[in-house]
Amino acid sequence: MFLQRAASQCLRKAGPCAALRPFAALQSSTQRSFAAAARVRQSAFQQALESNKRWASETAQSDAKFFPTSAQGQSPAILWIGCSDSRVPETTVLGLKPGDVFTHRNIANIVSPTDLSLLSVVEFSVAHLKVKHIVVCGHSKCGGVAGCLANGKLGGSLDIWLQPLRALREKHDGELKGMEVDGQKAFMSAANVRQGVEVMKRIPTVIDAMKERGLQVHGLVYDLASGKLEDVDCDEKDDVAALREAAFERK
Repeated sequence: MFLQRAASQCLRKAGPCAALRPFAALQSSTQRSFAAAARVRQSAFQQALESNKRWASETAQSDAKFFPTSAQGQSPAILWIGCSDSRVPETTVLGLKPGDVFTHRNIANIVSPTDLSLLSVVEFSVAHLKVKHIVVCGHSKCGGVAGCLANGKLGGSLDIWLQPLRALREKHDGELKGMEVDGQKAFMSAANVRQGVEVMKRIPTVIDAMKERGLQVHGLVYDLASGKLEDVDCDEKDDVAALREAAFERK
């Protein structure tokens, strides 16, 4: 009781705002934290814009015709189907320039015959831009592959999107059981690429281009630790290729 009376007397002497001071200090600290985080986010964005200005200036100085030529149109030789992972920017890892590669990227570089976004990219690049090569590229340390191997719930649309990869894991369950975790990830990354190449070769537009003008479809895996691309064997037997092509013969 004595302590309560003493506290009450102190509050009366200090005024009604005294009790609110700790809360005001906490609120002020929180506001400062949010403001600092906002400055960091804005700083990253501003840095990106400044970097763009430097790149544009340096590129124009080294090749005065680059941007005017680029503005006239595109004629890429390669269609790249890759993962959305920020560490695998196709033009950079290939050592090429803007205009050299037509691109479609998604989580875990999944090639689905029902993905309208991917199919429209394939149709435009193959039928209209006349690309000469299609590359399906996976990479090491892929989060989508790791998530499917862990067989846990990722949440939301990710679980739906990764169903083809989960089905592929189930298909190779017997082989995966005898491997270490790193071996499983490498195996699944390559298997996912092979499946992507197989699906790609069953798209009618791709079949026609392969037969009529020699379009080639390749499978690669990018190694994050070395920065190098590794070829994935995606060869198919001649009789399998003949059956696939015959299924879409124009009458």
